Amino acid sequence: MPRHAAPPLLLTLLLCTLPVNSSFQPALVLEMAKILLENYCFPENLVGMQEAIQQAINSGEILKISDRKTLAAVLTVGVQGALNDPRLAVSYEPNFVPVMTPKLPSLPKEQLIRLVRNSAKVDILENNVGYLRLDRVIGEETAAKLGSLLRDIIWDKVVHTSSLIFDLRYSTAGELSGIPFIVSYFSDPDPAIHIETVYDRPSNSTSELWTMPSIMGERYGKKKDVIILTSKRTKGAAEAVAYTLKNLKRAITVGERSAGGSVKVQKIRIPQSDFYLTVPVARSVSPVTGQSWEVTGVSPTVNVIAKEAVSKAKLLLVTRNTIPKAVQSTSDIITRFYAFTDRVPALLQHLQSIDLFSVVSEEDLAVKLNQDLQTVSEDPRLIIRYMEDTAATEEEDTELYKVPDDPGLLRAYIDTVFKVKILPGNTGYLRFDNFVETAALSKLEELVAKYVWEPLKDTDNLIIDLRYNTGGSSTSLALILSYLQDSSLEHHFFTIYDRMQNITTEYDSLPVITGPIYSSKRGVYVLTSYYTASVGEEFAYLVQSLHCGTVVGEITSGMLMHSKTFQIEGTNIAITVPFINFIDNNGECWLGGGVVPDAIVLAEEAVDHVHEIAHFHGGLQSLIKETGELLEKHYAIHDVALQVGEALLTKWSDGLYRSVVDFESLASQLTADLQETSSDDRLHVFHCDVEPESLHEVPKIPTAEEVGYIIDTLFKIELLPGNIGYLRFDMMADIEVVKAIGPQLIQLVWRKIVNTDALIIDMRYNTGGYSTAVPLLCTYFFDAEPLRHLYSVFDRTTTTMTEVMTLPHVRGQRYGSSKDIFILTSHMTGSAAEVFARTMKDLNRATIIGEPTIGGSLSSGAYQIGDSILYASIPNQVVLSAVTGKPWSFSGVEPHVIAQANDALAVAQRIITSRLPKRVKGTQDNTIKGLLWRKSSYVCTNRNLAAKTVPFDKEPVWRRRFCSTASSSHLFWFRLTKSAKMAKSLFLVASLLVLGNVFFIQASFPPTLIVDLAKIVMNNYCSPEKLVGMKEAIEAAGSNTEVLNIPDEESLANVLTSGVQTTVSDPRLAVSYEPNYVPVVPPKMPPLPPEQLIAVLQTSIKLDILEGNIGYLRIDHILGEEVAEKLGPMLIDLVWNKILPTSALIFDLRYTSSGDISGISYIVSYFTEAEPPIHIDSIYDRPSNTTTELISMSTLLGQRYGTVKPLIILTSKNTNGIAEDVAYCLQNLKRATVVGEKTAGGSVKVDKLKVGDTDFYVTVPTAKSINPITGSTWEVTGVTPDVEVNAEDALATAIKIVNLRVQVPTIIDGAATLIAENYAFENIGADVATKLKELVENGEYSMVVSKDSLETKLSADLKTLSGDKSLKTTSNAPALPAIEYTPEMYIALIQVSFHTDVFENNIGYLRFDMFGDFEEVKPIAQIIVEHVWNKVVNTDAMIMDLRNNLGGPTTAIAGFCSYFFDDDKQIVLDKLYDRPSGTTTELRTLTELTGKRYGSKKSLIILTSGSTSGAAEEFVYIMKKLGRAMIVGETTAGGSHPPKTFQVAETDVFLSIPTVHSDTTAGPAWEGAGIAPHIPVPADAALEAAKGIFNKHIAGQK
Repeated sequence: MPRHAAPPLLLTLLLCTLPVNSSFQPALVLEMAKILLENYCFPENLVGMQEAIQQAINSGEILKISDRKTLAAVLTVGVQGALNDPRLAVSYEPNFVPVMTPKLPSLPKEQLIRLVRNSAKVDILENNVGYLRLDRVIGEETAAKLGSLLRDIIWDKVVHTSSLIFDLRYSTAGELSGIPFIVSYFSDPDPAIHIETVYDRPSNSTSELWTMPSIMGERYGKKKDVIILTSKRTKGAAEAVAYTLKNLKRAITVGERSAGGSVKVQKIRIPQSDFYLTVPVARSVSPVTGQSWEVTGVSPTVNVIAKEAVSKAKLLLVTRNTIPKAVQSTSDIITRFYAFTDRVPALLQHLQSIDLFSVVSEEDLAVKLNQDLQTVSEDPRLIIRYMEDTAATEEEDTELYKVPDDPGLLRAYIDTVFKVKILPGNTGYLRFDNFVETAALSKLEELVAKYVWEPLKDTDNLIIDLRYNTGGSSTSLALILSYLQDSSLEHHFFTIYDRMQNITTEYDSLPVITGPIYSSKRGVYVLTSYYTASVGEEFAYLVQSLHCGTVVGEITSGMLMHSKTFQIEGTNIAITVPFINFIDNNGECWLGGGVVPDAIVLAEEAVDHVHEIAHFHGGLQSLIKETGELLEKHYAIHDVALQVGEALLTKWSDGLYRSVVDFESLASQLTADLQETSSDDRLHVFHCDVEPESLHEVPKIPTAEEVGYIIDTLFKIELLPGNIGYLRFDMMADIEVVKAIGPQLIQLVWRKIVNTDALIIDMRYNTGGYSTAVPLLCTYFFDAEPLRHLYSVFDRTTTTMTEVMTLPHVRGQRYGSSKDIFILTSHMTGSAAEVFARTMKDLNRATIIGEPTIGGSLSSGAYQIGDSILYASIPNQVVLSAVTGKPWSFSGVEPHVIAQANDALAVAQRIITSRLPKRVKGTQDNTIKGLLWRKSSYVCTNRNLAAKTVPFDKEPVWRRRFCSTASSSHLFWFRLTKSAKMAKSLFLVASLLVLGNVFFIQASFPPTLIVDLAKIVMNNYCSPEKLVGMKEAIEAAGSNTEVLNIPDEESLANVLTSGVQTTVSDPRLAVSYEPNYVPVVPPKMPPLPPEQLIAVLQTSIKLDILEGNIGYLRIDHILGEEVAEKLGPMLIDLVWNKILPTSALIFDLRYTSSGDISGISYIVSYFTEAEPPIHIDSIYDRPSNTTTELISMSTLLGQRYGTVKPLIILTSKNTNGIAEDVAYCLQNLKRATVVGEKTAGGSVKVDKLKVGDTDFYVTVPTAKSINPITGSTWEVTGVTPDVEVNAEDALATAIKIVNLRVQVPTIIDGAATLIAENYAFENIGADVATKLKELVENGEYSMVVSKDSLETKLSADLKTLSGDKSLKTTSNAPALPAIEYTPEMYIALIQVSFHTDVFENNIGYLRFDMFGDFEEVKPIAQIIVEHVWNKVVNTDAMIMDLRNNLGGPTTAIAGFCSYFFDDDKQIVLDKLYDRPSGTTTELRTLTELTGKRYGSKKSLIILTSGSTSGAAEEFVYIMKKLGRAMIVGETTAGGSHPPKTFQVAETDVFLSIPTVHSDTTAGPAWEGAGIAPHIPVPADAALEAAKGIFNKHIAGQK
């Protein structure tokens, strides 16, 4: 439960709302507060409560209410609201008598046994799945009293199952000590596990619950699956069990969120009144989560309604059983095929150790395996997916790239495949849409040389158009690349490793080629688009990697065809494994994901951009050369300048500047190369449209009015404890400015700190400025004589060397050279601030604390590069140390004491404390000790409040070791297992129960009684498979001469009944002692006159026609076929003919507890068709050892009711025997819906048989039903209703269901019409409408039982038929009223809705999780620009995070897209087709925007996940289609444009129908399918992947 201090006054304020006549005293509220203070389990929430209430009483605020119950309700609302705890309640109960519930351990053992039997149910389901239902959590003490009985009747039956369904849906009570008792059975004995901590407020004590080291019987262990079923009724100790096992990752919870009860609640009387306060007096905290299940309840892992939990658990176990095999299959496939053989061992090891506890479906398993394998392998090509979500990857058809053998066809083939022409400006153009196989190249090479390369050989530049190239054979890459390289040198292009063939093939330049070499010096431009795929992408990638061309266009598709997809056997999971590695010329393996062009432009505009880039490249060499010349002339270190100039030209000659496409990218590349080759990060090239202002313009001398403002802005001073001075200034002012403000600076700043014992100078935020004042500043920290040499400055421009000295005279008092100086630095400290810090460090005058500084320069000049818009910032001065005479390093000042910038001040203070004189330090120590003493007291106080020590003798019972006090004979029998033979087991169980009674007398019941009983069971019991070994056991028992010592016959009968029921696990078996029993033989029906027959029928059959023409038929006895034939004509006339015309029938079996087997097929046949015959049921009769199949009857008296009209069967817990079979058969034939209570779980036939010559009788089920559809039976377990309600409510519920079903055809027809007329994709809408109507006609909707089930089924069918999850039922929630926001509220809202950041390398980050409506966004656009957009618009690249963006309106999409395109032309972003109007609207970029555009040239990566939906997908679709962004992450949700809500006919059912879809002419729709990323990675890894791409790309540029 959340712990927060709710204002106690809220309680009293709630009591001040309706002042009326007074009739109670304020003392009542004070007493209530006192009870809370003494008993409420969260005392920390009550601080100040009593005082606040007393204050309210004194001020007359307390409510006076005359009606006690009203007062109780008001007090309840007040206390619940004040403390945020719904468990608190006040009631008025003048007649309340406290009920003392007896403690379970104090109950007699017989009563305990009965309680256990009633609260526990055990079964073995299919596939050896155990089922254990506990309706009460039994405590350890109770369990100890029951001894081995608890183990025998419950635990031993499930402990050896393969998995367990632990049903706590009906568990509402229990003992706290039972929590560790139960949990221990599902954990190992060592080490002990801390399960829970319970704080009891009345005793103010804390108890820890731990698992037990020893328990009765075997543990279930930690490996087998356990599923816990919960419902909203699950409460108290059962919640603690479920919560603990769930969070220990020992059990999966399935069902509903539990009640959120408490470990202990008390009802306390408020003194001198009849008011009672219900208070939770204890609270639980899990040591695993640090939280509790109280109030909030236990949230299930799999959320389903309670009645479906068992079915869901069974399906879940089936899924989990497939996990080991699926993991092994995945391991085998990776071992055999994965190309990275060195990564296979790590992957296999990870697969063996992967935590799959949370997997509850195949989809979960696929997602989990995919995330983990991609994380370990770092390979986005290795993909595991659920096949229903994503189609398997297609493999290329190599036949597409075959070349004809006929020489006559080769020329035509050349003309078809290759398009060659000469464009204006002598630019060659070559287009080919696939790469042919190497084997075919020998046939084609001469023709290609003649008709392709020969026409192109004299062009100035070459365009290779791959915009429509979808792949081909990688083997032809080397030939084409050889034409683009210098033939005098050998070049390594790439390497291919084929894992399947275990072959590595290296591809180098060809030594001889037929056609003319195009040369590596001319411009080569490769055009790409979103459709460029496979080998086309490899070619573009190699062009960049080999630096032999420039890639222009859109990001490629990212479809490398070097993988194979395999289905994991027995699942719908597929694994795509890359079996080929493509390794480039640098030895790096390309993992695909799309090629990012050097110039990202729209595909259709790529050719025009090539001409612009080629023109730019024409002047590139001269710009690079001029940059080197500027360095030679101005850079402070001449030798370095010469080396850098040569290096730049070498890089240009090697093609490293081919990726440069404009002045912006040139500036970035030059900066990177200058800094790399010189090791000087101060060198920088930038572009500027206007000439930049001088970096060292003459500073402005402030006026008298401005001086005070400047000092307040630039300087901050403080006197810290211990007479320590603190001075912070964030800019280095020019010497002339310092002189101008000198008098005021001395007066307002310096005089306040000059007499301190030590001084801290904070330069962590000082980014530099002018160095002219550095000598003056240094002078204050040295003596007047002698003058000190600070540093020397060599100016490259003037070629002069200047020695900088301290000044002989300064204004004001010097700080001197003896007191300690500490300078704080950070990564921001730069330029002139660094000069000061380095000088003080060089001369050993100060201790530097913090982070290394930025490494700026003393003086830099900005020089224009040629007549371009580029400028080079070049350091033209070098500073030499006064101590060593060597130049200072460029890398910044290294501190004496390295610390985080935020911690630097504290570190300095600690150092000063250790250095201060003893007199000063002693004073400070006392101060510190006082502070520490106060802090320690506070901590101790809080510690005492938080926990109490539990004395050893008060140790909770569940922490003590269990010790048995049973007799040795009892223990001997306890150790006998259930594996004993049948008769012997009966005898032992009976003996065990007898021995527990501890008294023995002489009796005369021979051992043959047990043998005779066992023989009867063996010969007559309907499930002989449970009796294996019976015969041998009887023979062994027959020689036993022991005499049972039982006091009387009835006691023996009860003991034998318990024994036989427990051993066979069948409560229908019973032994009775009946000396006067006379077997009853049912008389045959005599001939009766008609009036008597009518009277007989009226006693067992009730008939009515309800409103809406609904028939009602109640039968209390199922007649057999023989009797029915005698009564046939009368039944037809009096009953059936009245039922036939009804529209629906309610068949009431709530009171039916008898019947004849032959009546089953007779009744069922009236609700089926005559042909074909249906196998209804099979009845196995044990005495005759025969099986009878019940088949529907082909001829009947009267007409059939048919299979179409609704049929509802009502049941109760009294429905028994044959009636259960009728209900079960019709339910599983899907002909009837069962409404009511679970039935009795009787039998089709039970016989009472005499045991030998005694007066004992055994009741045995001698026949059993086996349903041919389910393969199981209703016997023992009963028939579970489709709709579970109390028996008395069943009829009303059935009428509601029938009335709903009458409307279903109209609802479905109306839904189909709306979809056909409005769904965005017309053909799909028409198909869905047709198939939806077919489903109704085929009876698919005949079993709906509520509006919720109708809507659930309709939504599921619509998704299946359309593949569109947005086409579904919905609610018609009214729109929220408009809210009037103030500008301040808008700003706060925007700051919460958007998240921005700037990462390394000036990479922007923008996240927002919802798109807004254009009309709502437009008025606040300026606010968004100022508070969000301006933070990222000037970055060099951007990551846009849409992983959690759920969509919203699409009206603002065009405007938002426009920011990422230039304003020189309007671009068609998408074409939206609106189905209802039949119109298509073009979505275009906007010409006018608020704020600055990001433009089309800077790189953009968009992050997506499976949650990215709706409007966010439309944005991703546009940016991917236009090649404007790279998509990284997961395939999006496959939502839709915002759907519209339609009412279905005149009903309360509403449909959500997508009415708009995006342009589908260029490819498949994203609606319903989602958008695949260029680079697939798990969503949580997408951000790091994007950073890595950008950092690598930037590093590649460098």
